[in-house]
Formats: sequence, C-alpha cells, structure tokens
Amino acid sequence: MTSNDEKRDTSIEKDTDELADLARDIDTGEINELAVVAEGEERTTWFVWILVLCSTISGLLFGYDTGVISGALVSIGSDLGPAELSNGQKEFITSSTTLGALLGGLVAGVLSDWTGRRIVLGIADVIFIGGAIGQAVCHTVWSMIGGRFLIGVGVGLAACIAPLYIQELSPTRLRGRMVVLNVVMITLGQVIAYGIGAGFGNVNHGWRWMVGLGSVPAGIQCILLFFLPESPRILIRRGNMAQAHAIMSKIYAYARPEEVKVLHAAVQKSIEITNTTTFVQRCKSMLFDPINRRALIVGCGMQAFQQLCGFNTLMYYSATLFKEIGFDQPTAVGLIISGTNFIFTLVALKWIDKIGRRRIMIWSAPGMVFGLTLASISFHFLTRKTGGNLVDGTEYSTAWSAIVLVSMIIFVASYATGLGNVPWQQGELFGLEVRGLGTSLSTATNWAGNLLIGSTYLSLMAKITPSGAFGFYAGLCLLGWLFVLACFPETAGLSLEEVRMVFRTGFGIRESQRLRQVKKEMKERERVKDKEGGGADQSQTVEKGS
Repeated sequence: MTSNDEKRDTSIEKDTDELADLARDIDTGEINELAVVAEGEERTTWFVWILVLCSTISGLLFGYDTGVISGALVSIGSDLGPAELSNGQKEFITSSTTLGALLGGLVAGVLSDWTGRRIVLGIADVIFIGGAIGQAVCHTVWSMIGGRFLIGVGVGLAACIAPLYIQELSPTRLRGRMVVLNVVMITLGQVIAYGIGAGFGNVNHGWRWMVGLGSVPAGIQCILLFFLPESPRILIRRGNMAQAHAIMSKIYAYARPEEVKVLHAAVQKSIEITNTTTFVQRCKSMLFDPINRRALIVGCGMQAFQQLCGFNTLMYYSATLFKEIGFDQPTAVGLIISGTNFIFTLVALKWIDKIGRRRIMIWSAPGMVFGLTLASISFHFLTRKTGGNLVDGTEYSTAWSAIVLVSMIIFVASYATGLGNVPWQQGELFGLEVRGLGTSLSTATNWAGNLLIGSTYLSLMAKITPSGAFGFYAGLCLLGWLFVLACFPETAGLSLEEVRMVFRTGFGIRESQRLRQVKKEMKERERVKDKEGGGADQSQTVEKGS
C-alpha cells in the first residue's frame, strides 16, 4: 500500500469518526463542534440573496391579495348586482379567501415533501394568476367569492412553503432575517395594495384593476422559478448528493468542503425515519412523539396567537372602519396602518437574529395589549351618543377618532415588530421527516384563526360594540403573551437540526439558552484557533523568507 493510499484511508476513517460523533451528539441532544465549524457562514454569498429575493415574491403576493380587498370592498358599489354589499356579503367575500388559504395551507407542506418546495410555489403562482383574472372579470357576488377562494388557495400554499423554502436555503446566522424578509414583502404588498386602492378609489370600476394587477408579480415569479434550485435538504433526502453538494457549495461558498457531509449526517436520521415509516405513522408521531408534539404545540400556538389578536381585521376592514368613524379618505388612512406595518417589520428584519425570537416577542406583545386597550377605551367614549355602536354617517368627535387611529398605530407597530414575524419561523421547530406536515398544521391553524376572526368581526362589533370587541382582542393578546412566557423557546443561532434538541425534556426555555451558550463558546474557541493558526502561518513564512 502506498503512502497516498494510507493517507486517503486515514482521511476517510477520520471523516467517518467525525460524522459518527455528529450523529451521536444529535441523538443525545448536544451541540457538535464539527457542525459549528462547518457552518462557516460569517459571509453570505450573492447566490443566497438572489434565491431569497426571488422566493419572497410569494410574500408580496400574499400581502397584496389579502390587503387589496379592503379598498375593493368600499368601491365595488353596485358592480356585483346589489345596490350595496351587505355586511354578510362582505364577510363571505373576505372569509372565502381565508377558507381557501386554510385548505391550501393544510396540504402545502405535505405536498412539498412529495414534489419539492419549488414546484409548490409554481402551483401557487398559477392559482394566483387564475384567481386575479377571475375576480377582475366577475359580475356577481358568488363569482367574486369563487375568485377570492381561488386566491386563498394560492395564499395558503405560498404562506406555508415560501418561509420553509427560505429557511432550508439560508445560513443559520441569517435564517431568521431571511424569513422576516419574506414578511417585509408581505407588508410591502399590503402597502402597494392600499396605494393602488387609493389611486383607483375614484376610478369607474377601478376595483377590477386593483384585484387584476395581482397577476403581474405571480407571472414574474413563475418564470423565475425555472432558474431556482430545489431545497438541498429535499435533494439529500432523495439521494441526489451531487446536486445537493453543488447548491450547498454556493450557499456556503466560504465554508470548508465537509459542509455537505455534515448536513447529510445531520439529516440522516430524518431520512431513515422517512424511508421506514408511512405517512400515517408520521402523522401519529406528531401527537405521540413528545418532541414533535411540543414543537407542534408551539408552532400552532404562535400561529393562533397571531390571528386571534385581531390584526387581520384591520387589513380586511380598516377602510370600512375609518369611513364609519368619520375619515373622508378611509383608504388613504388605511395606508397609514399598512405603512406602519411595513416600517416596523423592517425593525424586526434588523434585530430578530440579534435579539432573538423569544425576547422580541416578550418585549412587543405588551405594546399590542396597550394599543387594543386604548382603542377599546376610545371607542367607548367615541360612540356614547350612538349607544355604543358605530352608525355610518354620524359625525363623531375628531379628537376621539384621532386617538383610535393612534391606538391602531401602536398596536400595529408592536405587532409588526414581533408577532407578525416570529410565528413564520415555524419550519425551524420541526425535524425534516415531519417538517412539511408540521408547517402544514401550523399554517392551517393560522388560517383557521383568520377565518374565525374575519367571519365574526362585523358581527362581533354589532353584538358587543366596538369597545367590547377590541377589549376582547386585548384579552386574547394577554393570554398569548403568557403562552410565550411559558412555552416559546429561543431558536436564534441554532441550526435547523439543532432546534429539535430543545424539545427533548420539555418546552426547552432553559435548554435552548444552554445550547446557544455552548455553541457560542465553540465558535469563540474556533476563532481563537483560526487567529493562532494565522499567526503561526505568518511566522513560518517569515522564517522561510529569511
């Protein structure tokens, strides 16, 4: 045997031992130093940013198609048959989108496990285009409801898969920020929707342009998807190591060559579980495996919190609400709300990986409670002369109307900083073998809550008064904050495979802190080694030169 053969055999044995150590550490719930070193992600490649920006068009579509209906509802007039849409018809139109999103979200993750993440995004784009055109040419209430339902299916698919696809393509250090970028695009889509709504508000049949323009970004993304790669974790699970290695080398261009080996070892157990179990068995494991069950409780709980706080009622009905309390340009005032949402989502983009998901939620949720409580008090005094209810055409106090607007801005700013972003980090909670299923169930919970809130908002306002409705939402926000304190662990800085370790002995509030600290210490030791190694190399160069 030659010396080269011996070196190669020794290298193979070393790699095998290191990867075995990695698998053992993952099984025992410990951070592995090789995995930390191999992340090598202090610099991010242009390839990653292009991938994420192309993927976030799904977020833009999500935001635009959910936001545009607010302006459309106040400008449809008699175009769909009735002289004016009733509250029940308005609720049907908005709720049909949510019902479609619930069904789309329920199948999205499972479908993407079978077909891949990229194909599902393409299916969503085709549905977006069909739904947008269908709405633009409809002439009856029920055809409008059908078009909104179709849009909803696309929204459900995109809302589930876009964050998941981005997470699986992003370096650990920037994973939270990359997903928030998708939420930024959602809020930008809502701002654009309100802006277009304001622009077309006084145009004859302008609402048709509002809904129809949603087909444009969908068409652009549909073309771009032909040039985007599949998730490397899906490729590894399929056994396509060569293509996975090519993608990983672009994502981690500055990492060491063993990166794809580390990823393969980290997901190996998930691959084995996937290959040796049926879909029904994996569904059962979501409930009966303690780790998966805890992850599911956190994922679904955070999504329920996001919807039950009542935020989307502002997205759907803000123009209607501001019109009733006396604003002359309700769609333009709604633009202030969506603009606040966009600006404070940028705050989350800056800090979510630095501050952490848990801490940003603990700090921002009390602001939501305060904003909704202030709104409840304001509505109480605003509507005293109309028996506590809002009566369209009544001249209300401009001072109290202004305080309502301020309270909404406080609520939305707090929401956008935390709750608007953090629940969409849901994919990182689940192991690869159940990630599609877990994100589907979490997303379905989101849309189920949305359906409940969206379909009952106007009725709730009429039954218990606006003051009572917003006080009720404030109470739900308080319960959500307590849920965060008790059950939501910190996941920032942990890789997708490492997050699973958090739920081994409970909801992992303390365990996540311990794992993050261990990983931080390992990174510090590696930096010291690199500096010492660099110094030694320089001294050797000097000696050779002399």
